[in-house]
Amino acid sequence: MASPHQSDVRNRLLRVLLPEDFAALQPALHLQEMRLRHVLISSHTTIEAVHFPEVGFVSITNDEPSGRVEIGLIGREGLVGAAPILLDDDRSPHTHFVQMAGHMLSLDVAVLRTEVALRPALRRLLHRFIQAQFVQTAQTAFANARGNTATRLARWLLMCHDRVDGDQITVTQDFMSFMLGVERPGVTAALRTLEKDGFVRKRRGSVEVTDRDGLLDCAGDGYGTAETEYARLIEGRVEPQV
Repeated sequence: MASPHQSDVRNRLLRVLLPEDFAALQPALHLQEMRLRHVLISSHTTIEAVHFPEVGFVSITNDEPSGRVEIGLIGREGLVGAAPILLDDDRSPHTHFVQMAGHMLSLDVAVLRTEVALRPALRRLLHRFIQAQFVQTAQTAFANARGNTATRLARWLLMCHDRVDGDQITVTQDFMSFMLGVERPGVTAALRTLEKDGFVRKRRGSVEVTDRDGLLDCAGDGYGTAETEYARLIEGRVEPQV
């Protein structure tokens, strides 16, 4: 398959690269399917490739004997596997798996390391993305500590909504429970509250966002900081807090 042109890619990091930096990566970018629940990076294993999602998104989870909880989410705004590689490591203690199916552009780690060493602008941009991810993780900790299940669910749905086309999010209540680290009855009650308020509509195996502004109000200050920082760091935009 021919290498993608920069004007055709949907990944926001690739789109804002300097043309010469994209051209250096272009021959090594390989289009691959993102299959639902497929593990892209296993915990504590050598990372062989990094991935630029084009459609779909990936969960980063902390897996312990007591359970699994999502600590990060990466879609077409980012690069999966960036932090360990760019910070001179070769593995992560966290699992990275496909939460919503789609496709991605994958890049061999050796190529990324070589080009980052040669290209200061590329290195700076990817380091800025790592900072944006750190902010997202910190915001997750804040939301988990300060928010109730409904506000946390509203934030999580907004983050998913940011990374899909349209208003339909393919997800089950069991999976929402799994990602939020909340028992299923708690998620069911929170989802019922969001639906009663007219913010979402439950469907079999999915949730439709019907009032994004309402979800924003519900999520409160649990949502917005990470998104504003991404816009500032990656796209040079200063946006008001949502």
